[in-house]
Amino acid sequence: MIGLLQRVSEAGVVVNKEEIAAIGAGLLVLVGVEKGDGEPQADRLLERLLGYRLFPDAAGRMNRSLADTGGGLLLVPQFTLAADTRKGMRPSFTPAAPPAEGERLFGYLLAQARRRHHPVEAGRFGADMQVRLTNDGPVTFWLRANPSSSSADNRVLSNR
Repeated sequence: MIGLLQRVSEAGVVVNKEEIAAIGAGLLVLVGVEKGDGEPQADRLLERLLGYRLFPDAAGRMNRSLADTGGGLLLVPQFTLAADTRKGMRPSFTPAAPPAEGERLFGYLLAQARRRHHPVEAGRFGADMQVRLTNDGPVTFWLRANPSSSSADNRVLSNR
């Protein structure tokens, strides 16, 4: 599962000219679900989203997490993050989870986030969304909780 997170001073999502989600200061996270992802990857990604230290402390250093600051969390599904862009001039989406599985896991991530943090807002899976944000810093990180199949492959490679 992939999370492209951006520290924002504000962000929102519009669908059909209607704002469906908005936060003030916090994190906007674009979420991509890959084949092989499951609840463990969603749980790990959420743990990192809430605990990743990218907000400034009193000395201006990135030492505070979203959980520390109580800022907003805006999760936006974006299957294109799982694209394979290594060849040619057109992305391949074969690494992305099938839509039904992507929607299920995004829903799981959202439900877990709402259990553990407040406020949490979300984009709409499968919708044509307009996402607005004011990136604070700018601060942007790409986090990945490896899919099950890749995790097994990584364990084998690291034991050689």
